[in-house]
Amino acid sequence: MTTTTSARAAEAPATDRRGILLVFVGLMTAMLLSALDQTIFSTALPTIVGELDGVDHMLWVTTAYILAATIMMPVYGKLGDLIGRKSLFMIAIGLFMVGSVVGALSGGMTELIVGRAIQGLGGGGLMILSQAVIADIVPARERGKYMGLMGGVFALASVVGPLLGGWFTESIGWQWCMWINVPLGLIAMASVAIFLHPAPRDRAKPRLDIAGMALIAIASASLVLFTSWGGGQYEWTSPVILGLVALTVVAGVAFVLVERRAAEPIMPLEMFKHRNFNLTTAAGLLMGIAMFGTLAYMPTYLQMVAQVDATTAGLLMIPMMGAMLPTSIIVGRTVSRTGRYKVYPIVGAVIIAVAMFLLSTMSATQPIWVTCTYLAIFGMGLGLQMQVLVLIVQNTFPLSMVGTATAANNYFRQIGASLGAAVVGSIFTNNLIELLTERVPGGASSLGDANSLTPEAVTELPQQAQDIIVGSYNDALTPVFLYIVPLALLALVLLMFVKEVPLRTTLERDAVPEALDVEGAYLDESDAQADADADRDGDRREPAVV
Repeated sequence: MTTTTSARAAEAPATDRRGILLVFVGLMTAMLLSALDQTIFSTALPTIVGELDGVDHMLWVTTAYILAATIMMPVYGKLGDLIGRKSLFMIAIGLFMVGSVVGALSGGMTELIVGRAIQGLGGGGLMILSQAVIADIVPARERGKYMGLMGGVFALASVVGPLLGGWFTESIGWQWCMWINVPLGLIAMASVAIFLHPAPRDRAKPRLDIAGMALIAIASASLVLFTSWGGGQYEWTSPVILGLVALTVVAGVAFVLVERRAAEPIMPLEMFKHRNFNLTTAAGLLMGIAMFGTLAYMPTYLQMVAQVDATTAGLLMIPMMGAMLPTSIIVGRTVSRTGRYKVYPIVGAVIIAVAMFLLSTMSATQPIWVTCTYLAIFGMGLGLQMQVLVLIVQNTFPLSMVGTATAANNYFRQIGASLGAAVVGSIFTNNLIELLTERVPGGASSLGDANSLTPEAVTELPQQAQDIIVGSYNDALTPVFLYIVPLALLALVLLMFVKEVPLRTTLERDAVPEALDVEGAYLDESDAQADADADRDGDRREPAVV
């Protein structure tokens, strides 16, 4: 590592409670920007793609953002550890606002997708840097309550986003889904500039892992492309899809080989020697598929099947936030008070599996309150585990690696999000076209241009045609939720093997945990550090044995 020994040995500067809260305001605003942009298009999307004649490119409005954010996460995480986070934060917010302006001024799907991709280049940094800064200034034992509030930001965005998207679409125009990011971005940038005062760092020029950055970008892009195009735009056995699969494998293998020799690897392979990191990262990937696959298409489902307007569709997502927000906050505060955390993501995985099964049973004639109840159950499951998984990862590594570790964990969660949005979108779109072709007399072409099919256009069709379209939307999407149930159950199994290492109570940068086998027990240096802290607090706990 290029970080100097003295910098590693020094403890993070003590920050009083008022200073932490002021920094936290800026971090929450930045995270709200990132989280809001992943949800605000959900209710506006049917109208947007209808106006721009691009239903066949609908999934890319979501996937372009997620893919760009995913690629940039490891970059922001590593650079933050090497050179500090404040300047990177400002760059990330600036990129996000530039992408928003490009998207707001777009006159076609291509420009809109480009704008969303630029937003993603900044958005990936907003999430990672916010989580890493909190780790810099708050010990792990106290961090739970702050992480719980951050989880609440995602809950808030999951409802406010669709609601704002619907209101903008029906009033001043969907372009304001982009324009709103400019004033919010300026607020976030001012908060970061004024309140974030990081400790001085070594000014030595960092040795960047350019090859690693390029290879992880290629592997990520090719993975999402073949999952998005496969079975739809191209046959699974087509040369394009097979070529993308091969490129994913080759780039992935090359990335591993490069990381083994890099002086400052963007994703150090040593991280994968830690069981807790591997288990929580794999579980986060699986949960990312469930979360973003659901959030991306549920508001569209409500507009088409329940035949409500975009604003009402956003309001119908409130039960999910109403369950997720308090659950996340209560769990965070409980973790900080008790130091125990393993049980929460396990219970969360069970609840998510139940919610996915219930969503798969939805029908076109089902009362809306039943659907809202299912969404509330889903929100409760997410609130139990989202931020706890990040906390487990951060507690596994020293502060000198917290940005890199947090970024790697979120990277794989976002890979799950990319796969979730892409796979759910591909299966849903293919199912919908197939069902419309089978059920509509004369084929789907008799409805006009399928790419211009909006909720408003459906309501103007004869009742028989409306019933066919509504039934097709329902039958195209609900089976996908059932496919997610086994993924949630697999995450449950993985999380049961997480080792509950006591949470640190200090902000020392020089402790580097290493896995040790001691008489058959799994012992981490973080255990020793936590035990020493517990001795000082008069609350000694024995290392857990698995």
